[in-house]
Amino acid sequence: MHISVIVTTYNNPQALKAVLQGYALQSDTDFDVIVADDGSARSTRNLIDSLRTGLPFELIHVWQEDQGFRAAAIRNRAIAATSSDYIIFTDGDCIPSRHFVARHRLMAEPGWFLSGNRVLLNGTLTQRILRNEFLISGWSLSCWLGHWVRRDINRLLPFFCLPDGAWRKWAPRRWQGCVTANLSAWRHDLLRINGFDESYSGWGLEDSDLAVRLIHAGIYHKNARFGAFVWHLWHPQSDRVQLPENQGRFDRLLASDLFWSESGLDQYGHD
Repeated sequence: MHISVIVTTYNNPQALKAVLQGYALQSDTDFDVIVADDGSARSTRNLIDSLRTGLPFELIHVWQEDQGFRAAAIRNRAIAATSSDYIIFTDGDCIPSRHFVARHRLMAEPGWFLSGNRVLLNGTLTQRILRNEFLISGWSLSCWLGHWVRRDINRLLPFFCLPDGAWRKWAPRRWQGCVTANLSAWRHDLLRINGFDESYSGWGLEDSDLAVRLIHAGIYHKNARFGAFVWHLWHPQSDRVQLPENQGRFDRLLASDLFWSESGLDQYGHD
C-alpha cells in the first residue's frame, strides 16, 4: 500500500519547511508528499525546489491561482495528481509526530476512514520553533511535559499511543471533530464520492462535508486518536465571512443522504 500525504498550504513557507522536515524524520518512509498550494507566492515554490533533493521522499507541488480560500479545490487537484492507494490529509502548519504515517498505515482498513487529533501550540512556542528551526519530532515526553506545565501546549493525552482494535469503531457515523488537519482515506473511496465539494468557498466545513458524504456512502469513521497526532502551530484565525453560507449548505447535506459532489474531483481527470 503506497501512501500520499497531501499538505495544504498558503503563503507560509516557514511553517511548511518545519512540516516537511517532520516528514523527513518519519519512521515509515514509504510515502510521497504533495504540497497542495492554494495560490502562494513564489517563495513557497522556491522553498520546495530547495528542499526537494534532500528529502527521503518524493515531493510534488500542485499549485492553483490565488482566488481566495479554495482548500477544497486544491485538495481535489492534489488527489487527481496521485495514484497512491491511500491518502493522508494534513495542513502546512501541522508538524507530524514521528510515527504519524506508520500509524495511519497500521490503522487503515477497507470501508473506513481515519480521523486523528492535534496538539495546539501557543504563539510563543510556535515562534521559537520556527525562528530556531527546532526539529520537535525528537523532543522527549518530559520536555513536552514542561511545555504543558507552562501552558505552551493545550494537552498531553495525544502523546500516549493505544493499540489498534475494535474500540476505535465505537462511533462509525460520527463526523464531528473530523478535520483535514489529520484525516486519511482510501483513494478509491474519495473517487466514489467525487472528492471535496468545491461549492464551499472561504473557510469552514468543507472537511466536515467530506466526512458526512463518506459516511453516507457507507464508508465509516474509525477513531485515530491516541494513535496518530500532529502538532498544530499557532496562527491568527482565518477570515470566516463565508461561514454562514457554508453552514447552510452543510445543514442541507445533513438532512439528505447524498454522497456525490456535483462540483468535485471529476473535473480534473484522474486514473
